[in-house]
Amino acid sequence: MDILFLLIPLSVVLVLAILGGLWWAIERGQFDDVETEGDRILHGD
Repeated sequence: MDILFLLIPLSVVLVLAILGGLWWAIERGQFDDVETEGDRILHGD
């Protein structure tokens, strides 16, 4: 039972870190153009 006092806050911190990373990637335009990189690999110079 005592482990829950450690695991619950750690899981909340982990979820907040994941959401923060997702928000950061969206704000920096990581997902704006998902087609170009796939085409670049196939049509390499």
